[in-house]
Amino acid sequence: MNAMPPPPADAVHFHRTELGPILSLYGRMVAAGEWRDYGISALREVAVFSVFRRTAEQPMYRIEKRPKMASKQGMWSVVGMDGRILRRGHDLKTVLRVLERKLIRAVD
Repeated sequence: MNAMPPPPADAVHFHRTELGPILSLYGRMVAAGEWRDYGISALREVAVFSVFRRTAEQPMYRIEKRPKMASKQGMWSVVGMDGRILRRGHDLKTVLRVLERKLIRAVD
């Protein structure tokens, strides 16, 4: 059996209240047919929620929580597939708006 090793004891994790807005956005994007899968990583410096169009791909977007950046530019960021930071800030819901705009489409 290939069990994943547990994350480090001092790893950064998402709190239940933080996962609520993230999973809400994820559900809407799945319903719109944009996203198909996700992964969560808890590392020493950062917690990452990765979003995939297909399971075998690299992530389309990463929602990152970096507590050490809280007093600077904000601990929340959305990172694109190319590694560019699309939005960074102190408020999770505000940072997620950059992805919500992708739900808005012109109706023919």
